[in-house]
Formats: sequence, C-alpha cells, structure tokens
Amino acid sequence: MPMTQYLTTYDLVKGKRLADRYTIVGARRQSGFAAAYEATDAAGERCEVSLFPAGLFDQADQAEEFRSRLVPWREIESPHVLRVREVLSLAGGLLLVTDLPVGEGLRERMDREKRLSEAELVTLGTQLLEGLGRIHGAGLVHGDIKPRTIHVSGKGAALMAMLVDGGITPSLWNAKGLGEKTALIGTPYYAPAEQFGGEAADVRSDIYNLATVLYECATGVLPWTGASFLEVFQSKLKDPPPMKKRAKDVEVAPHLEAAILHACQADRRKRYGSAREFQQALNGRG
Repeated sequence: MPMTQYLTTYDLVKGKRLADRYTIVGARRQSGFAAAYEATDAAGERCEVSLFPAGLFDQADQAEEFRSRLVPWREIESPHVLRVREVLSLAGGLLLVTDLPVGEGLRERMDREKRLSEAELVTLGTQLLEGLGRIHGAGLVHGDIKPRTIHVSGKGAALMAMLVDGGITPSLWNAKGLGEKTALIGTPYYAPAEQFGGEAADVRSDIYNLATVLYECATGVLPWTGASFLEVFQSKLKDPPPMKKRAKDVEVAPHLEAAILHACQADRRKRYGSAREFQQALNGRG
C-alpha cells in the first residue's frame, strides 16, 4: 500500500469521515500511543475514536495481532470501564471506537485539587475495583492504571469513575514484540517492581497500580521517590511508607490506609488476590 494511502493523526480534521460511518468532531485527549477524537456515528451518536497509525507497526501482522488482543474488550460491560464498540483495521493501522468518556482525567482533577476527600477516595476505589473485577473475570488485565487512564465526573457522593485505555499498553507491547527489547511494560511510578523485569501484567499488578493511585489521591504525593528510572525501581523493592511519612498532615482512616498499603506491597504474593478482596478491605470489611 503506498504511503499516501496511510492515515495519520494529521488527517483527522473536523468533518473527516472514517470507515464510512464515523465523522470527526475534534481532538479530545492524548493517550500514550494514539490521539483520541470525539466523533459521531452514522446515527449521530457521540463516540470516541483513537487512531493507531500504520507507522506505529513495523510489520503488517503486528496491527492484526494488536487488533485481536483488543477485540475481547468489547465483551466488558461495566459503568466503570469505558465500553469498546469496535476495533477496526484501517489504512494499515487500527481504529479503536469507544463510548465518549465523561468528565475529566483524574490527572487533571488531582493537578487542580491535590487530594481527594476520604469519602471520594473510598468511592473512587470501590467503583474502579468493580470495573477491575469485570476485567479480570473475563481473563483480561488493564495493564497500565494511572491517573491518565482514569476519568472522573462529579464530586462527593456524586463522584463517578471509569477506567479507560484498558489493555492497550500490554497488547501493543506484545504485538510489537517489545517485551524482548524493553524491560518495563507500563508506567514507572505506578508499575510494580516485577514489571521492571519484564514480567507480564496480572491481577496483582493491576491491584498494585490502583493502590498507588489511591495513595496519591489520599496524600497528594506518590509513595515512591526517585528522579531516574533506576531510583524509582530501587524504591519499589521496599514496601510503601506510611502515609504520614510522605504527607504529615494527612488524615486517613486506619483501615483505609492499611488496605492501600497492603495492596501495593513489593512482594506480589502478599497483595490482595482479587479486586473483590481489595474492595472489601477499602470498605472496612476485609
């Protein structure tokens, strides 16, 4: 296929039509590997489309491998997991079509507010763990939970949270064979130590990712320190410090702090074995 037939993000201008049924409205957010755009479908319903262009893949079969790994996400149904509608091969690349996420990224909320209230922390964790339970029940893992892959809307009792970009990072890494070239699959500050060694993400690594996010939401800072990749890795070889060691003025219920610290222990065998177990502990039923 000539390069002129390949789509790039520069082609996704307002009014551009894709796959004969999606019309671009405008740019919306940037994920790690693709730009996401608001679009409308043939019925005029709003959705989000993410283009993974042909240039992202070294070989044609990598795009198909990536697509096959994302297709099972269409079966996940939860108000706390962004729904995947379609995964299409398009112009040598791949088009991921999802519902339009509401609200804003948790990263933006945290940059503005620094911390969440204790009630919001419990609500956030409870909802996201419900979503994770559905994901894990389908034999899948998210693989890269962090504030940028969580969307939130509302505040207080009205807070609603949703996981986005599920499976994208590990699926792309596996499709491209990057596990043979790159040790870490994930984001350093949120990934557990075992992933720095190239081990595949699993239920306990997802739990660790989310617990690290909750620690940050409670204290305004991450449990891990380090300015370099190596320093971050070394800090993760130890269990996380008590919250007051990282933020002296923090006030979190003992059972809540204990649940979060337990979920991000260095030894994966000591973490909760399921999203349900972590969820119960967050709510004082562990």
